[in-house]
Amino acid sequence: MRLLVTGGAGFIGSNLVHSLLPKPEVEKIVVLDSLTYAGHQLSLKGAQKFSKYSFSKVDLREPDSVSKLINTEEITHVIHLAAESHVDRSISDPGAFIETNVLGTFNLLEACRILWEDNYSKCRFLHVSTDEVFGSLGKTGVFSESSPYKPNSPYSASKAGADHLVRAYYHTYAFPGIITNCSNNFGPYQFPEKLIPQTIYRAASGKPIPVYGDGTNVRDWLYVMDHVEALWLVLTSGKAGESYNIGADNEWPNLRLIEKICDLVDSKLKRKIVTARELLTFVKDRQGHDFRYAIDACKIRRELGWKPTHKFESAMEMTVNWYLSNGDWLEAVMS
Repeated sequence: MRLLVTGGAGFIGSNLVHSLLPKPEVEKIVVLDSLTYAGHQLSLKGAQKFSKYSFSKVDLREPDSVSKLINTEEITHVIHLAAESHVDRSISDPGAFIETNVLGTFNLLEACRILWEDNYSKCRFLHVSTDEVFGSLGKTGVFSESSPYKPNSPYSASKAGADHLVRAYYHTYAFPGIITNCSNNFGPYQFPEKLIPQTIYRAASGKPIPVYGDGTNVRDWLYVMDHVEALWLVLTSGKAGESYNIGADNEWPNLRLIEKICDLVDSKLKRKIVTARELLTFVKDRQGHDFRYAIDACKIRRELGWKPTHKFESAMEMTVNWYLSNGDWLEAVMS
């Protein structure tokens, strides 16, 4: 397997690369990343000791560069993670999300289609997407693979567009594409504008911790290493043309989650008087803020035998420990 990981210097991508490098089935891992604000080679520290690893700074919006890399490296498998991914940024600059997430995915699909045209049976293209393409849930219900697409932000609309391209390439060209839609991830190497690392950082440094609206919005949280294991299973055992939802059945209202993180940080820092909860600052709600996401992951559990192996409590404690112990990484990515 000659594997391309797009967005490999980002959050999920770097965790994935570290996990896959020791696998004997992987002959080569090529990381493609344009190293925007959320991608950092520091997150790939240690990968260089593997001779099978290489890194290419390539922008998916440049089709000639994408095609050249795919052909030069003789790529047979792709895990496509590269994307603009922050909802707030999509509200202020939606164009960047369309260019990277839709046009970039098209450029990658085209390069692979042309190279693999006579060899589809030995190749795989795994497109990693989000549960946000399905829109928002009320207090009950879950998203399944058959849920209709109802994206509510420029970010989720751009990911929905990319999903549809992958699906169309399968039905039109018999292209070996697979789609996964995951719930919210947490763990090491996540850029600190996202909820969990931001809360840890602000709680530790005594800065105000923003809470959107009244904090009752609900998300289904998945530890990144459980997600990584699921992606490998889908890549190697999933069926072309199918989609798989990946979630841990682990719902938390935002406020409760933030309070839990605050308490963990206080405990780790051995605070006794001033607590991190005192830093909570309720702010104006995000425009078009989806109320609740929840994933039905029965299909991947039933067909591929996947299930999360990390308990939320221990995984969250490991995550807090990692950010508190890696201040150099935080400073580097925020500078």
